[in-house]
Amino acid sequence: MKTGNTPLHPLLIRIWHWANALLIFVLVVTGAQLRFTDLAIIPDYGFVVALHKYAGYVLALFFLFWIAAYAIVGGFATHYIISFKDIRSIPGQAAYYIHGYFRRGVNPFKPTPTSRFNALQKLAYSFIMFIAMPLIIVTGIIFGNIMDFYGIIRATGGIRVLDAVHVITGYIFVIYLIVHLYMATLGKTPFSHTKAMFTGREEE
Repeated sequence: MKTGNTPLHPLLIRIWHWANALLIFVLVVTGAQLRFTDLAIIPDYGFVVALHKYAGYVLALFFLFWIAAYAIVGGFATHYIISFKDIRSIPGQAAYYIHGYFRRGVNPFKPTPTSRFNALQKLAYSFIMFIAMPLIIVTGIIFGNIMDFYGIIRATGGIRVLDAVHVITGYIFVIYLIVHLYMATLGKTPFSHTKAMFTGREEE
């Protein structure tokens, strides 16, 4: 059974999702090679530097695209703002993920076009989009233009502080990516959530 005539995931959000996924993958791979220079994933180091830098710029553009997409399709507050109802639902949702799913229990949350994310998803996505994403973008842009932003770098503690913030945020994205990929398999079938991000609809 389908979730109705209204797509669970609007087209603009699906476009952003897959573009964002590709960009984060490229940034993680190139970032790992920049951090651990013994890795020879891409032989041309100069190309790796340029690819990481400009993929970061494109990530920033798609962050603005994400904001614009929600301005067009609506529902930003219901998808990302935590309500008292969400807070009350956290224990039950956590219990489902910890043991209920493995006992073939029923997910207490049913996504709809007007409320796609449960409370734990809202917490995770809000942290990533409102804190981690701006941090990785801003520090990345500064890193890519050190001389232009030298005054800001000095005022915020120097290159080492900037590097620490950028790298730690990068590790957060790696952890998030692993968890996100795992959680994507917890639908009716291991690929039902992924299929929904292509078609916009998901079987209940």
